[in-house]
Amino acid sequence: MSVLLFSGTLFLFLSRVVAYNIIREYAGSTFFDRWDFYGGLDNLTLGNVTWVSRSDATSQSLAYVNSEGHVIIKVDNTTNVPSGQNRNSVRITTQDTYDLGSLWIIDLNHIPFGCSVWPAFWSFGPNWPDDGEIDIIEAINMMTNNQMAIHTTPGCTHSDNVDQLGVTGSTIDCSLAPGCVVTEISPNSYQTSFSEAGGGVWATQFDSSGIFIWFWSRPDIPPSITQATSTSSINISQWGTPHASYFSATCNISQFFTPQNLVLDITLCGDWAGVPSIYESTCANSGPTGLCYDDCVVGPGSPRFDNAYFDISYIRTYTSASVVPSTTQISTSPNFRAASGQRTAL
Repeated sequence: MSVLLFSGTLFLFLSRVVAYNIIREYAGSTFFDRWDFYGGLDNLTLGNVTWVSRSDATSQSLAYVNSEGHVIIKVDNTTNVPSGQNRNSVRITTQDTYDLGSLWIIDLNHIPFGCSVWPAFWSFGPNWPDDGEIDIIEAINMMTNNQMAIHTTPGCTHSDNVDQLGVTGSTIDCSLAPGCVVTEISPNSYQTSFSEAGGGVWATQFDSSGIFIWFWSRPDIPPSITQATSTSSINISQWGTPHASYFSATCNISQFFTPQNLVLDITLCGDWAGVPSIYESTCANSGPTGLCYDDCVVGPGSPRFDNAYFDISYIRTYTSASVVPSTTQISTSPNFRAASGQRTAL
């Protein structure tokens, strides 16, 4: 077992658990059966979208399974949106919740990107912020790298003196607005390079010893994942150093996190992608006004949002225990807002 010298004390690296049993595969024609569609305005990040219901997402071809059996979740790129209105998009949340001792793997072929576009694959506990949040995939506008983060109540911190491949952000207090961010430095984690490399895989270990996130571009995915099936167990012992590591030594995971729901969503602008100084850093020339909403959301959807979609091969969830996840009903009016930018309780 590997070890890590951290702040003068010896801690175990990763969990003792290396083998996980499959709980569920979300894929193909049954993918959406255990997800709830949000069906309302984005009151989480104040984005300029309406997250539509399942029936509207289906009828508008914003959530469907393509001819290859891949799941597509996208922003409306066909409507000419008048000023003052939002553009339709999708946010879905698992009916299943996943406790400590679980592992989540997502295989993607394409990630949404473009000026104003803000995609995320993340998790949260039902009583935010008391129950924690894990951001696995999150980027905005024309960023070239994915970033990962956790958000908690006060008392959880993160240091750059940890065993991880990513770069720790400037904030080590995970209760502050940005959360504890780790920026991916491996190539092909976002934008056009991700899909040009054939997509890739993220894996998240949610364990009492810590929260650990790995990323592999398609050519680098380990055999334990490429050879896995929808019914097989998986062994993580050969995965190597995580790309983001949040050790329980400085953040008691059992204290700050409860069972998590998984979420996929795409919003536009809002209180991160739409902040003028942030938007201008990569999208200053995207339109005549220099404003995220006016230059992107309003008007024709194509070609501006032709790349604003997830293409998902599968999401698989695993456990180290002989248990199944619980099922919860998620409110469409939660009392929180999840974002790597500003965050405010509603």
